[in-house]
Amino acid sequence: MIKLGEYNKLKVKRKAEFGYFLDAGTNNSSDDVLLHNRLVGKNKIEVGDEIEVFIYKDSEGRLAATMNYPKAKVGDIAYLKVVAHTKIGSFIDVGLPKDILVPFKAQKYEMTKGNRYLFHIYIDKSGRLAATTDIFPYLSVEHSYNIGDVVDGIVYGFQTNKSATVCVDNKYDAVILNNEYFTELNIGDKLENLKVIKIYEDGRLGLTPRGERKEELDSLEKSIMSYIEGNDGFMRFNDKSSPEEIATVFSSSKKNFKRALGVLMKKGLITQNEEGTFLK
Repeated sequence: MIKLGEYNKLKVKRKAEFGYFLDAGTNNSSDDVLLHNRLVGKNKIEVGDEIEVFIYKDSEGRLAATMNYPKAKVGDIAYLKVVAHTKIGSFIDVGLPKDILVPFKAQKYEMTKGNRYLFHIYIDKSGRLAATTDIFPYLSVEHSYNIGDVVDGIVYGFQTNKSATVCVDNKYDAVILNNEYFTELNIGDKLENLKVIKIYEDGRLGLTPRGERKEELDSLEKSIMSYIEGNDGFMRFNDKSSPEEIATVFSSSKKNFKRALGVLMKKGLITQNEEGTFLK
């Protein structure tokens, strides 16, 4: 039985001018699956060969085959580009001759054409390949990561407290708490060098984009000095500034900002008052 949206091994039944017909196993030639010449790639095939192909439906709803493997198959979670918005939904490029529909009801958030997001690939009620941004039900917590490991991930949503939900390796569920990041994050952002700092009871990964404490503070001290030196020896920020302003300008927590200011003052490099901070 042919499996739509997956890799199938089929026998080449006959050749035509425009391609090959593959045996669908139904003893009915009208069911044979077309493999167009342009989708053979660099492969050399002959009638009678058993070949591996990916099965999809063409623009007329007929089963078709390709040897140019797509970016995802049914059941996968994949990071794919939005290529069009239409009256029936959005379309994404999965590497097939025909783009895949993301119905409006399968869109949990507004998507921008040209941007990439995570999608789960499935077969809809009409028997066609489709995709949804609701990937959470398909994420796993069965992993082999340990605290201290470094991973890459993609933001797929936000909790009500603004903690970012992240998918690791297009498979595993993770979270970055709102007090662990200080730069703006958006759904679809690809994040590198995230450190595993916690593994929750259910197996979910707790991540942080922040470096080691000393490295982070050293970098913050340099940022503060660079800011002051580039502003004629003054900045309006001091240890009374709001956490929001500090996060926006220095991508830091107020706690670390105050600590960095204290170190710089002990070094005799700066001084501060109610107006702000000055270079000595």
